[in-house]
Amino acid sequence: MSLQCGIVGLPNVGKSTLFNALTQTAAAEAANYPFCTIEPNIGKVSVPDERLAKLTKVAGSQQIIPAQIEFVDIAGLVKGASTGEGLGNKFLSHIREVDAIINVVRCFEDENITHVEQSIDPVRDIELIQIELILADLESLEKRIPNLEKKAKTEKELIAQIELAKKILELLKDGKPARLVAINSVEDERNLKLLQLITSKPQLYVCNLKEHELSGNQHTKNVEEFCKANGFKVLKICAQIEAEVASLETEEEKVEFLQSVGLVETGLAQIIRNSYEILNLISFFTVGPKECHAWTLHKGLTAPKAAGVIHTDFEKGFIRAETISYKDYIELNGEEGCKNAGKLRLEGKEYIVNDGDVFHFRFNN
Repeated sequence: MSLQCGIVGLPNVGKSTLFNALTQTAAAEAANYPFCTIEPNIGKVSVPDERLAKLTKVAGSQQIIPAQIEFVDIAGLVKGASTGEGLGNKFLSHIREVDAIINVVRCFEDENITHVEQSIDPVRDIELIQIELILADLESLEKRIPNLEKKAKTEKELIAQIELAKKILELLKDGKPARLVAINSVEDERNLKLLQLITSKPQLYVCNLKEHELSGNQHTKNVEEFCKANGFKVLKICAQIEAEVASLETEEEKVEFLQSVGLVETGLAQIIRNSYEILNLISFFTVGPKECHAWTLHKGLTAPKAAGVIHTDFEKGFIRAETISYKDYIELNGEEGCKNAGKLRLEGKEYIVNDGDVFHFRFNN
């Protein structure tokens, strides 16, 4: 499963600095002028999960393979992007392809770093971007609905999608995002995905601050109030600190540096964890002497779907899943201890996977 989070924001808010730190690469050029990022840079990032080390210790696994999530550094957005201003068309096509949006907003003053709107006002910046995304979705639906109506003359299954699209169109005309539309069925959920609307995607806000203001300032308070009113999660980081931590070679050096600036963990770890959360994902594990592997799955899916994440043949020929909870696996010292204590369960095709389940799948070839 390859899921992507797009890192977006106005030019010069720290997106590329954050991306470089996030992926521990220098693939994205961090420069002090708009549009230094023209093609989206993509980096795969491991999802922090302390359970892997504990499972590995119990099982004596030779290798740890964490779950991964992809981050895309997308060109900075400017006012008028929906009508092609700046790199608007490129920006909108790239952002339409990602699964979730991470909005980086500048919450620090620095006269040496230009701001495309000439002043620091993160809530204004957020609203500017939201308006451009709403306008882009509005234009998309106004073009798409007539085409769907033509097709619906012979493809009756499109009627429900058209009805949903028209409801969303009215929301967009009122300046409201697609995510506010009422979803009353699995069919509505499927049709919403098919419409590929930017404003239906889950979003996370990241306030970029100076090191000495990491606890927050008036700008972050304003962002937090906005996010609370609109149902968004918000995090506070210093992209420059994250870049410095990412440049250190050993874990000991990283821990020592974090302690020196009063942090327990990196902001990046928080971003990755929260990105995983807003995408409604969980992890399950396969554990053995060769490797301890974390796998990604959407919440609410069944054991055969989990098996299919590993290999499509596992899902097709699924018989059962030998299942142990993470807690039992650790407390009872692995598979043998769980068997002896009656904590290894045989689960069938209807079993809903829980976060942390340790599986061994049985299947027909």
